[in-house]
Amino acid sequence: MADAAVAHGRIVASTFEPHRWLRGPHAQTIVPSVLRPTPKLALEIETLELADGDFVRVGWAGRVNKLERLAVFIHGLTGGFESKYLRGLAQRLIANHWRVAILELRGAGPLPNRLPRNYHHGDTGDLRHLWQLLSVRHPGARIAAVGWSLGANVLLKALAEEGEHAAPDAAAAVSAPFDLAACAEKLRGGSARIYQGRLLRDLKRMLVRKYAQMPAPTGVDLAAALRAEDFFAFDNAYTAPLHGFADAQDYYTRCACGSFLAGIRRPTLIVNAADDPFMQRASIPTATTLAPQVTLELARRGGHVGFIGSDARGRLDYWLERRLADWLESVLPA
Repeated sequence: MADAAVAHGRIVASTFEPHRWLRGPHAQTIVPSVLRPTPKLALEIETLELADGDFVRVGWAGRVNKLERLAVFIHGLTGGFESKYLRGLAQRLIANHWRVAILELRGAGPLPNRLPRNYHHGDTGDLRHLWQLLSVRHPGARIAAVGWSLGANVLLKALAEEGEHAAPDAAAAVSAPFDLAACAEKLRGGSARIYQGRLLRDLKRMLVRKYAQMPAPTGVDLAAALRAEDFFAFDNAYTAPLHGFADAQDYYTRCACGSFLAGIRRPTLIVNAADDPFMQRASIPTATTLAPQVTLELARRGGHVGFIGSDARGRLDYWLERRLADWLESVLPA
């Protein structure tokens, strides 16, 4: 048995070096999201009917003669099948003979889900259901899971909730928001408001699309959500009352993945940047809060789901995708 004094995870310095023209956190965050061409990926869309009468969709990619390794992807807030970060990693894994399953979180797609509830940072039920389903469908396959931003939070929380029974054999999380209240506070001030504005705009469009087909549930103040200028106001008016939380602070406290990291029982790599414009440095966990199976790889630079380096010819190199693919190959080799 490991010595109790050292029975915890570790924090390591990342080898990532940013492209010389993209050293700042905003350049690292914006360029891959806005300026990068969308990686091509052929998807087969499966609609999964859920026990509560709702549905989620799963995008399948990669053809293999015998399914031995399967990677489940969880996108970030307002993301989905078109998210460039997950498509880029999917291309790399498919080239290494993986099969990829992208979970489109409940209500995230262009077709509104049937029930009033939507996905949020603490909603792990659909992901855990998918894991169980895949374990039954493909009993011989080894499963990995990868999540970005909100998807990282959902993934890490789900791993802890499942503990020793978690279906994935390994997992990787990127730009995990360890302290949701601190993230919401960071995004409401300074230049970070640019990101808050864009995310809120997309969330409000989702609400308009959804509630054109059904009345807003009791307790939800849809008008207040649509005029919200920060996440505290939006989550107080919509996310918290819709999903049974007392208020936004209660939602953030109960769902932030930082308090779940000690419960993870699968090899897990978390890649975060100290200059992430979505987060406060003080919210980065210490090694003693990590389970022994967890490694937090911390880069000085990299932004939010950025990590763009340069290749030998000075061209943009999407280092993050290469790092994740290499790590998954090391823990789950062919």
